[in-house]
Amino acid sequence: MSIANSVSLYHIQVHTQAPVVEDIPAAIDEAVEKIMQGERFQNLKPGASIAVTAGSRGIANYVEILRSVVSSLKRKGYTPFLFSAMGSHGRGEAEGQKEVLDSMGITEATVGCPISYSSELKVIHELEAFGKTLPVYCAKEAVEADGVVVVNRVKPHTSFRGDYESGLFKMMTVGMGRAKGADMFHSAGASRLADMIPLIGGSVLEHAPVVGGIAVVENAMEKTAIIEGIPHDQFFPREKALLETAKEFMPKLPVDRADLCVVGEMGKNYSGTGMDTNIIGRLRIQGVPEPVKPYFTYLAVLRLSEPSHGNATGIGLADMTTETLANGIDKTATYLNCSTSGFIIRAAIPMTFPTDQALLEGAVKMLRTEDADQLRMIAIRNTLHIDKLWVTKAIYEEIKDQSNIKLLEEPKAIQFDTQGNWIWE
Repeated sequence: MSIANSVSLYHIQVHTQAPVVEDIPAAIDEAVEKIMQGERFQNLKPGASIAVTAGSRGIANYVEILRSVVSSLKRKGYTPFLFSAMGSHGRGEAEGQKEVLDSMGITEATVGCPISYSSELKVIHELEAFGKTLPVYCAKEAVEADGVVVVNRVKPHTSFRGDYESGLFKMMTVGMGRAKGADMFHSAGASRLADMIPLIGGSVLEHAPVVGGIAVVENAMEKTAIIEGIPHDQFFPREKALLETAKEFMPKLPVDRADLCVVGEMGKNYSGTGMDTNIIGRLRIQGVPEPVKPYFTYLAVLRLSEPSHGNATGIGLADMTTETLANGIDKTATYLNCSTSGFIIRAAIPMTFPTDQALLEGAVKMLRTEDADQLRMIAIRNTLHIDKLWVTKAIYEEIKDQSNIKLLEEPKAIQFDTQGNWIWE
């Protein structure tokens, strides 16, 4: 029997303490009241059309949040509508954008207002930066609306570090800029992305009819922890502060080093990079140093989520995968996403195995591990939900006495079905 077949896993839970928003509609109503205090919002007339951004994936309670924003604006006498703001996702086309939003449950019926899907843009400004002229793109519907409310989650980005990463400014820079805006943003190069976010986003804030934003911060359990309304003139200081809070809430694996990390499923609904680089400790960006921790000798991923619609951006972060995942890749969608960002290594298909079982056996063989008790292995379902995971004996013995670690069941050998698929429960 191979060592891979004798590996036992301990199913554990990692407990964290963090706030949770219990009443989302009430929190949204309070947030809308706050942005209405801003000067730009006060200039809106009754019945004014307000465009609300829709596009980011993986946000907890996203449908309820958007529905509550729409409902609150309606009650206050305005005419809201959603518009697709997702950069190059959905192939940068109206039909693809609808597919993405539909997959998240965001439809006209669920949010209670019209939704505009389009690739149409307007150039609202031109910036002189980095020795060239940069056009600032913005969704046509947003420019023509009486006001825009930007809704997004504030969190650490998966490709760069700065005062502004994923959040309202990124939504204005890339989301509202659609495919051309995303391409222009990434054209500056990886080393300048942190500068581009406030530069381009700030231009959209100034030249588009943005009246306010609603920022969402999630806790380590990926539950809504903060909902804050931000008036137009408070975007810069408030998003910067909320990003620091989001970093404090960021989940992490219980150890910083392992021989093997197995991710059950990757996808755009879990992270923009398929697998959150903050969790797996890999960037794979030419010219940018890799994170010091966490560090995994090998990283394997088994499946691509259905909501990703074949977009396997981030598959190149892994060392190993399965034929099931590789055969399900939509190269058009994946290549567009990675070529737009310029991080083409993230589209590279890694070493591929016929089954989950063959992958695990191959990984253990390459690690040259002769004693299963010494194998340091972590298995997670995805990088978004890591409060419950599986670890080998070597890791469990290291962390078992920590107060935030709970053993959910006695260790048992990894189970595979007759096709060699991993049985997680």
